[in-house]
Amino acid sequence: MAAQQLRLPPLPTIRDLIRLYKLRALKQLSQNFLMDERITDKFVKAAGKIHNNYICEVGPGPGAITRSIIKRCPKKLIVVEKDPRFLPTLELLQEASQGFTDMQIEIGDIRSYNFEVGFQNNIKYDWLGLVPPIHLVGNLPFSVSTILLVDWLNAISQKRSAWLFGRSTMTLTFQKEVAERIVAQVTEKQRCRLSVMCQMWCDVDYKFTIPGTAFVPKPDVDVGVVTLIPKKYPLVDLPFAMVEKVVRTVFNMRQKHCRRGVEVLFPKDLRETLGPRLFQLADVDFTARPFELSNEEFARVCYAYKMLSDQYPEIDGYNFRASKQ
Repeated sequence: MAAQQLRLPPLPTIRDLIRLYKLRALKQLSQNFLMDERITDKFVKAAGKIHNNYICEVGPGPGAITRSIIKRCPKKLIVVEKDPRFLPTLELLQEASQGFTDMQIEIGDIRSYNFEVGFQNNIKYDWLGLVPPIHLVGNLPFSVSTILLVDWLNAISQKRSAWLFGRSTMTLTFQKEVAERIVAQVTEKQRCRLSVMCQMWCDVDYKFTIPGTAFVPKPDVDVGVVTLIPKKYPLVDLPFAMVEKVVRTVFNMRQKHCRRGVEVLFPKDLRETLGPRLFQLADVDFTARPFELSNEEFARVCYAYKMLSDQYPEIDGYNFRASKQ
């Protein structure tokens, strides 16, 4: 059955279910319910082809996006929800999807969910080949969205978790400001550590903006939908923690010349020697500001730092913040 032809059995609307089960959005969990079916359909369409694929939805809540996913007939749908209050509404969808989608409900924190178990029946795809039929989608809570994304980028760099099976894609919501940072290019005002880290390992695409008025309760900001597809060849082949340390430290002094940020990667007694040497090795202009460096230039800075840390092992574990304390 084609996904666009599928009609779910008659079900109460999301608004009716929220009233029926007295489901109030909890501020401490950053919950905002997306009500407009046209927007949830558009969101799922942005994820690409999901018919007969494997989907994991993060934080389904009462199930608005879940309904739009089910209508496209994925082979398997795993929903991971931290709040057990939504179990009855999700079980309604689970029952309605029987016969065409294997829907599995997991009550727990997505940060501890084992994707390798959830997708264990999937074929492992060649990283350099086609993307696997695996998609992570979700309306992420604002409070954990950036932390979660960085964790997943780390997993991508190691080709583990959901990326054990290949270049699994992600279509996720973020505060509009965060979404703009993810896709920000060189010299743009939103350019930051997150921009570089995402673009080192993924091709990123800002799909569309969801107005805050589409959510209940209405958040103070609009929401951006972003798709991330892991690159066949990441721009840097170094340990994630090392790259993150370098990029974070350089952006720590965003408005100053890169020289200022790079210097504090090294103990004080080595800064005058190793700071200029790093820029020479990386062939990067030390008077540029961090947001003016391309992803490729950041990659060269990271490789230069790795070369110097091999020569001076004491700098690898150095943290200028710790030294201040």
